[in-house]
Amino acid sequence: MTNPLRPVPVNPASLPAPRGYSHGTLSGNTLYLGGQTALDADMKIVPGGIVEQFRQAFGNVLTTLAAAGGVPADLVSVTIHLTDIPDYQAHGREIGAVWRELAGPVYPAMAGLGTTALWQPEAMIEILGVAVIPDDRLVRPAD
Repeated sequence: MTNPLRPVPVNPASLPAPRGYSHGTLSGNTLYLGGQTALDADMKIVPGGIVEQFRQAFGNVLTTLAAAGGVPADLVSVTIHLTDIPDYQAHGREIGAVWRELAGPVYPAMAGLGTTALWQPEAMIEILGVAVIPDDRLVRPAD
């Protein structure tokens, strides 16, 4: 019998294949969403600035969430790592509009942290989170 609390990787086929990490890890009903930068399907950071990078990175998070049966309202915590906090703040209204477009008006507990660099040199943002998905929607990937 499979242990429902044993961590299982969640790696949607529509995201770049991970090497040395998982896009998400499901344990019970809790999905730990690995840090997502603005990588597109071609493994390139999207151009255009912080708003476009936010859209791509958050979209990648939501893609992983959906692969486990989750919806944005299931997010309980989101952490955003930024290489330029003033740039993010200057575009806050636009980023907020993107959030509402992709996730609706509900906001989980959140933190924004400044950092000097991210894994990809051109990345300006990395988003990770935690979601709790109800049993009636939970999709547990095959072990």
